[in-house]
Amino acid sequence: MRRALAGGAGLYAAALLACASPAAPSSSLTLLFLRRSPAATLGGLSWAPDPDHSRLVALDGRLRVARSFTSPRLANPVAVAALGDALLVSERTGEGVVFDTTGRPVREWEGPNLASLYAAHGTEVVAVRSPYYIPQFAAEPDTAPLIRVLDTLGRPAAGLATIHVPPVPYLAQLVNAGAVALGPDGSVYFAPLVRDEIRKYGPGGALRWTAKRGLFPTEPDPEFLPPQGRDQRDIGVRDALVNVALALGPDGRLYALGSDDSGATRLRVDVLDTAGGAILATRHLGARETAVAVDARGRLATFDADSLLGHPAGPERETFTPAFALPDVHGDTLTLARFAGKVTLVNFWASWCDPCREEFPHMAQLYRELDRKDFEIVAISDDVDRGKMAAFLREYRPPFPILVGGGRMKQVYHYRGLPYSVLLDRRGRIIERIFGFGGAAEFRSLRDTIAKEVRGP
Repeated sequence: MRRALAGGAGLYAAALLACASPAAPSSSLTLLFLRRSPAATLGGLSWAPDPDHSRLVALDGRLRVARSFTSPRLANPVAVAALGDALLVSERTGEGVVFDTTGRPVREWEGPNLASLYAAHGTEVVAVRSPYYIPQFAAEPDTAPLIRVLDTLGRPAAGLATIHVPPVPYLAQLVNAGAVALGPDGSVYFAPLVRDEIRKYGPGGALRWTAKRGLFPTEPDPEFLPPQGRDQRDIGVRDALVNVALALGPDGRLYALGSDDSGATRLRVDVLDTAGGAILATRHLGARETAVAVDARGRLATFDADSLLGHPAGPERETFTPAFALPDVHGDTLTLARFAGKVTLVNFWASWCDPCREEFPHMAQLYRELDRKDFEIVAISDDVDRGKMAAFLREYRPPFPILVGGGRMKQVYHYRGLPYSVLLDRRGRIIERIFGFGGAAEFRSLRDTIAKEVRGP
């Protein structure tokens, strides 16, 4: 579950220097990493994903949040890169989404891998297997490219290098996942998730250099562990998590966010010379050093990401669009205008969605607890099969209105997956978006948000 607060500009940093080093640079800063995600520079701002709130944030040279935006397409953004004058965002599940700097989506693509991570420079785009999400065990042929070159529509145009096939072929996705950065000359920097290496490939795919930190005396390939416990389906893997993210700094050097402990619980930043791969400096990060920035001279500064992001101050809420006019289960048309003047939870669901089944009893309880003069729920089914929708409703007997979306809702509202909910204020503006189902704790928090909104002016 991800809850995304609606709002745009007007965010300010709190306790900016909470975790800055004693000799923090005083000149303009460029953000390299926010938590475990790479940032990008565009329009004089550092843009970074904030997956906990399903949004992108832009920070100025003093690392104050100058802008932010959410979108139904931003369920769990894990990386951002500058693609010309736009922002290319990697979703955790591998989709690539291009936004302009106002938050307007420009294009979207599914990605060439089971889950992809993207890097860009100018109008060039590359994709690798994402280190943030390994969706399934799958073998690949030894001729498969390690790095895919894409056009600006996300279509594969070429391949660079080839993958390493481990002794257990079904671990190929894991073994070949990694962090990626794209240089101004077309060079590609790749750092495998589970190997102590950082590599530079030329524009044609020739290996230019390999850098190692010397973390392990030997590095065997990952392997499956025997099932343990009662659940024999719970298969573990023995591996070492090494590389997390890569970024090119304004000083022309390569910055690698990696692990100090093989489990990625303690992080480090290594600074590399891009010409030969020499490691120039290493910074071991403390628990609260969760944002890393650099000035034009290459001096590092670290911060507490939570303090940098602060809290919304007077956010501008966007109107929920398009306004729906859909039939209910009796065939009568129900419109969004019907709920004007009430705080309203608009929920999208389908009978085949298991988390939706878990969520419905919580929505029913919430609906019964709150007064109808202040709060409503409307749940829109995206089932194509009316029979399966009807069977679901007979089983759960929801007390709130059900509308029939007919399998067209994802194309209209562009959400990432189901369940997806949008909480609206009395004027039909978005208070927050809710991605997935987060259990009872999510609904306790949601109830508090609704109660606060109801009490407001």
